Formats: sequence, structure tokens, C-alpha cells
Amino acid sequence: MNSLNIPDTNLERVVIIGCGFAGLNLAKKLKNKPFQVVMIDKHNYHTFQPLLYQVATAGLEPDSIAYPIRHIFKGQQNFFFRMAKAEEILTAQNSIKTNIGTLEYDHLVIATGSETNYFGMDGVKREGMPMKSVPEALNLRSLILQNFEAASLTNDLAERERLMNFVIVGGGPTGVELSGAVAELKTHVLPNDYPDLDFRRMSIHLLEALPRVLPPMSETASRKAKKYLDSLGVQVWTDTAVKSYDGSTVKTNKKDLPASTLIWAAGVKGHIIPGLTEGKDFEKSRYLVNGYNQVGDYKNIYAIGDVAAMISEENPKGHPMLAQVAIQQGSNLAKNLYKWQRNSTPKEFEYNDKGSMATVGRNKAVADIGKIHLGGFWGWMLWMWVHLVSLVGFRNKMVVMLNWVINYFSYDKKIRLIIRPVVRDKTQQKELSLKDNEEAINLEEHEN
Repeated sequence: MNSLNIPDTNLERVVIIGCGFAGLNLAKKLKNKPFQVVMIDKHNYHTFQPLLYQVATAGLEPDSIAYPIRHIFKGQQNFFFRMAKAEEILTAQNSIKTNIGTLEYDHLVIATGSETNYFGMDGVKREGMPMKSVPEALNLRSLILQNFEAASLTNDLAERERLMNFVIVGGGPTGVELSGAVAELKTHVLPNDYPDLDFRRMSIHLLEALPRVLPPMSETASRKAKKYLDSLGVQVWTDTAVKSYDGSTVKTNKKDLPASTLIWAAGVKGHIIPGLTEGKDFEKSRYLVNGYNQVGDYKNIYAIGDVAAMISEENPKGHPMLAQVAIQQGSNLAKNLYKWQRNSTPKEFEYNDKGSMATVGRNKAVADIGKIHLGGFWGWMLWMWVHLVSLVGFRNKMVVMLNWVINYFSYDKKIRLIIRPVVRDKTQQKELSLKDNEEAINLEEHEN
């Protein structure tokens, strides 16, 4: 059963679903090993998600944090990529069903990562802005700029204030970094673009349901991050949970906040593929795996990265959904697949915590490396270095470094482009889509 045009060979076929950190590292580690590796992803590029917030705040172009999958594995023998969406796992047939056909596997690795978790709040899902992918980051960039264009046109002071207010939900690294980036836009960039607006009326609110920001990090890092956010003018609300959002007002357990933009960075859940009846934690949407990342009782199906929950006494909730966990699980599984093939003893996964870090803004960052807690300029330098070396591709490293250097000295972000306007109203979206189709048809007729 093979309708994806993958050649049949005498090599064991490893099908990897997803090219995030876990899937990418697994496929790399299988290079020159006696396997046929087939990767499936709905995008044809790998995204460096830790820098998505800089795309959303006009600091980086999207192609500087994304890299073509086919180019990453250029020249790797017995590697095949297919741009497809995995729809169902057919365990009885040892095959995976996609939107372009089905494919048999000897080993199936689920590395689908995570998706936004709205915790059942339909209003937030409908009206809020997520930031888990390049398209979502571009939408957020457009919406930020569109709001200020609209604010410059209205004479209604309450509406203008609502358009200039931002509520960011989730005090983890993403929420903290995004809050700092928006605050720097307010201070250094937007007043030059919109001199007729009073930016004293612009508010940035960071909401965290727990008692402090950066809950997974040390109290030292949390305290420093809070201090940096305060210095940038960010209103930090701890012990504050969102109850609802209707597109204009954020209702919380403490007070209501008027805002046309709510950015949701409060939680994620594993991206589950239908088909498996065992080894699934339905509550957390993660696959329950053993120490070898095998799902339930399946001996040839594995889950790695954010979508995997390896429960133990040391980790009763599984490992944190971090890039380092995904990278290390991908590497360990690659070694074990080779060991199983050679009838050697596999090695259970052991997580090596290399530390956590978050940046708040220029010269402001925090880092926990074991018992060492860095902050300020040196924490910021360490954060930049780690992210630069982790990027895929020499060009991307150079482009990002050059952008950072220019932005540091110029206090400016020049990628303030509304490439595709964000339209919230479904009727307007349909009309806009029809208009785009008509323009495309007219252009084609003109060319012919």
C-alpha cells in the first residue's frame, strides 16, 4: 500500500510525521543508517519557533526563521519528503493515511508537536490571536499595524484606546518575550510612524494565572523578568485568569480590560492523530510512552517531543514541552532504532536539562543554567548566542545576526508590512476571497 510514490526497498521504512525539533533531529541522526526515512509534514519548511514572536513584532522576516525541509536533507541517501497532512493511523495495516494517499511503515514516529490550547473558551479561540506558526505570526504582525491604522482614523477616544491596548495571556517565555517586544515597539518605533497618536494611552497587559511570571524558571529569574517588564511599562497581572473575550473586552477574575487584540500564549496541547486506541492521555492530548518512547503496547509506533508524555516518579506530568526535550528524544530514538535492528540493548531516555532562558528586551534577559542565574546584559548575550547557533542554515544565522545588530543601534524595526490584511468578519473574508479570485482570473485572461 503505497500511493505517495515512495520506492519499495529491502530497508526498514521509518515514517516520521512532523519536522519540528524532534522529527528534524531524528531524521538527521538516521543519516547513513540502514533505514529508508520518509518524512511527512503539512509545510515544506522547518520553523524555529522560539523566534516567532520577532516575526510577529516586525523584527525578523519569516524566511529567516524557516528553512526548506528538502534543502536540510539535500544529499541524504534513502530520505524522502512528502508535503501532506496525516489524517489517520491504520495500525492493523501498519500504514498511515494522508490527504494525498496511504503509506506503509515498519516504524512510525509521531513528532507532530503541539497546538494552541484554549481550555474550552470558544470566544478566545474565535477572537484571540495564537502564535504557533509562521502564518499566525504574520497575521499578528498585520493585526498590530492594522489596529494603529484604524486608531489614527477614529475620533472615538474609547475605541482608539481599545485599538491601542494589547492583552497577552500567559506569563511563560513566549508571553514575556512578546510583551517586551511590543513594549519596545511602543517606545522606539510606533510613535515615529503615528505621530498623531498619544502613546501614553497605549497599554500592554501581561496576564498570568499563577503567582509569578516564568513559573517553570527560578524565583530569581521570575523576579528579574518582572522588574524588566515593569521598567518597559508592561502591566503584569499575576493570579489573573481569563474568563472570556468577545473581541473588544477581556473579562478576567479581577477586572475587565478593553482591548481589540488578545494574544494567547497561555497553553498548548499535543497534536494528536486519530487511530490509536492505546497509550493516549485524552485529558492532556499527549501520547503516553514508555522509557523508549514507544506508545502504549505498540512495539513499532513511537511519539517524541511535545506530543509524548513519559510519566515517571521524577516527572509525574511528563517532561516539559521544550525544544531540548524534543531534540534529545529524537537523538535517543535514532540510536535505539539502530540498536533494535542489530539486536542490541536499547537505552531508556534520560533528559539532560541544559537550562532555561527568556529575553525581555534589549540588554534584558534571564537564564537558569543549573545553579547559575544570569540576568541583564550577560543573560541577553547568552540568549542571543544560543538562539543563533540553534538556527538551521548559515544564511539564516547571518540574516538574523545582521538584523539584531541593526535593530540594536537604530532602535528601529523596518519590516512593518501589512502583506495580507487580517479580516475577522466571515462575510468580509468570503468577499475578499472572491475578489482575489476575480483579480487572478482577470490577470490570467490579460496575460493570455
